[in-house]
Amino acid sequence: MSNGPRYLKMNGLCMNEGIEGTERFASPGKGRGLRALKHFAVGDLVFACPAYSYVLTANERGAHCEYCFTRKEGLSKCGKCKQAYYCEVDCQKGDWPMHKLECTAMCSYGENWCPSETVRLVARILMKQVRVCHHYLDKLDNEKNEMNQTDIAALHHFYSRHIDFPDDQTLTVLFGQVNCNGFTIEDEELSHLGSAVFPDVALMNHSCSPNVIVTYKGTVAEVRAVQDIQPGDEIFNSYIDLLYPTDDRNDRLRESYFFTCVCDECTTRSKDGAKMELRKLKSPPEPEEVRKMVRYARNVIEEFRRAKHYKNILPSFLLLELLEICELSQEKMGSIFADTNVYMLHMMYQAMGVCLYMQDWDGAVSYGEKIIQPYSVHYPAYSLNVASMYLKLGRLYLGLERKRQGVKALKKAIAIMEVAHGKDHHYVTEVQREVKELK
Repeated sequence: MSNGPRYLKMNGLCMNEGIEGTERFASPGKGRGLRALKHFAVGDLVFACPAYSYVLTANERGAHCEYCFTRKEGLSKCGKCKQAYYCEVDCQKGDWPMHKLECTAMCSYGENWCPSETVRLVARILMKQVRVCHHYLDKLDNEKNEMNQTDIAALHHFYSRHIDFPDDQTLTVLFGQVNCNGFTIEDEELSHLGSAVFPDVALMNHSCSPNVIVTYKGTVAEVRAVQDIQPGDEIFNSYIDLLYPTDDRNDRLRESYFFTCVCDECTTRSKDGAKMELRKLKSPPEPEEVRKMVRYARNVIEEFRRAKHYKNILPSFLLLELLEICELSQEKMGSIFADTNVYMLHMMYQAMGVCLYMQDWDGAVSYGEKIIQPYSVHYPAYSLNVASMYLKLGRLYLGLERKRQGVKALKKAIAIMEVAHGKDHHYVTEVQREVKELK
């Protein structure tokens, strides 16, 4: 199956013609792609792309401006719904064409106003008179179809006063496209800020050894080189988390994007041995024992993913149960897997997240210290996952008055972020300021 681009065509606004230094082309076996017309060194900005449509996640209201996503204190809230916050009057005016979709509804429904983030994003896209095409309806499984139908029902329920809806088949296609082509906007610690559609960014094909990385400055996506790119080279982004071994990555790609990756990393499986490292035992486990443990690891990861979805509404005793799941699974997997095995690292990362949520700073540091070195090996150079782990560890160290370790970790985060985000990005300058104030 071809490695096709994440692609959403909206009123012909597919790719801004003439983005300097790049061009669209027919990538062999992959459909449309993007290639370089000039040399890009590591850290160079390849292109920037404003969001076609976007929405701030509800959990970040009050901390970020609804319109520009600026993070600051003292934001002013909408006088009518009291739930949307803005930097200034200009931001509030700029957001009104989209916010009016929700403002009255939030007042009317009160606590019962609860469309998903995907529903909110689709409503905003429909306001722009989207033209829907290039879909994969025949590849959607029953679970995805049911989710789409639930979202369509919610869209009609919450937005019928403001939008003239197309037929349900068109809406099903649109939800499928948004789920496939949508991007998650994240902050410097990879915390979720919102969802958006970036048609230009979606034109890039996938590779498990990408030569660019996508970061965000407000509601603008910035694409920077993380490998040396020569004229004529195709520009590749990664669609997925690259921590996992080849089979897991391709399972995820087939499930979400309907193709199998055939990049050099997938063909050679060069990192799979290290990612699947086994514990050194007097009697090595039989291959079937390893396969059985891999199945167990995948199942517990999925179980935890579903439970974690409700983390924000779980009482503390159930959070302790999540932590126990992490610890018990590590104990079981640790009978065969080394601590550097990616399945072990996955559960350590989840345990760290629960510790952070419960404000168990010592517990979070303990897990972070086990994670950071293997992350640096398993992920590609200039990985945001590695940078965010150094950043979290650095800030945790400082909170625990471990200044020397904190400064060292923050400096390692900065070294990666200067390439991935650019030296002038406000996230970089904020972390640099944190370090400077400690001197």
